[in-house]
Amino acid sequence: MSGHNKWSTIKRKKGALDAKRSKIFSKIIKDITIAVKESGSDPEHNPRLRLAIANAKGASMPKETIQRSINKGAEKDAAGLTEATYEGKGPHGIAIYVEATTDNLQRTVSNIRAYFSKHGGELGKNGSLNYLFDRKGVFVVPKGNLNQEEFEMEVIDAGAEDITLEDDLFTIITAMEDFGNMMKKLEQLSIEPESASLQRIPKNTEILEVEPAKKVLRLIELIEEDDDVQAVYHNLTLTDELMEKLD
Repeated sequence: MSGHNKWSTIKRKKGALDAKRSKIFSKIIKDITIAVKESGSDPEHNPRLRLAIANAKGASMPKETIQRSINKGAEKDAAGLTEATYEGKGPHGIAIYVEATTDNLQRTVSNIRAYFSKHGGELGKNGSLNYLFDRKGVFVVPKGNLNQEEFEMEVIDAGAEDITLEDDLFTIITAMEDFGNMMKKLEQLSIEPESASLQRIPKNTEILEVEPAKKVLRLIELIEEDDDVQAVYHNLTLTDELMEKLD
C-alpha cells in the first residue's frame, strides 16, 4: 500500500512536467483508433473505446475531434497500427518500460534503441524487466463536492488498493482485475474520471543523486517525445530535491 501511495505522489508531481506536452491529444487519438480497430465503433459494446473517450473528455478534447478519431479507426489505414512494448536500462541501471503504437515497427524500435544507446542506456529483450512492474488500474478523479470519507468507502468496496488526495484530485489504484469494477462503480456514482488507464507501477524505486537523475529524466523525456510512444514508465524516485532542481 505504501509503495503505491509513494508512486502515486511521484506521478502527480511528474504530471506538472507532462502538462506542457502537446502530444496528449495525439496519444488519445491513437488510443481511440486502436480501440475501434479492435472492437468496433460503438462505445456501448467496446469498453476500451468507452475508456478512451472518457480520457479524451478528461483532457478537454473537442467532440468533433473525438468523432473524427472514431471514424479514422474504422478506415483501412487504421489496420496498419500496431501496439508494441520495449524494455531497457537507462543510465545508472534505472528500468525504463516503453509502450508504443506505430505503423512501422522497424522505425520505432530503431528510434528507441538509438535513444537508449546515445544517452547511456541499453535496450533489452522484451520480458527482461517486466517483473519489476505491476500492472495496475489508475484513476484520477476531481474531488469537487465529493465527501471524502463516503467516496473512499465506495471505491474501496469496488477494489481500490490505495487512495490519495492531492491538489483536489483523488488518485485511485486498483488491481488490474478490478479495473472494470472501478469503472462501473464510478459510472454508478455518476462520476467521470479525469483519466483512467492501466499503467505499470514499479514494485520498488531507485534513488539517485540529482545530476545522475536529471540525466535519466532527459532520456525519458526524449523517448516520450517520439511520435510513436504512448507511455513511458520507470523506477526512478522523483525526490523533492530533484523536483526543486527541475522547477
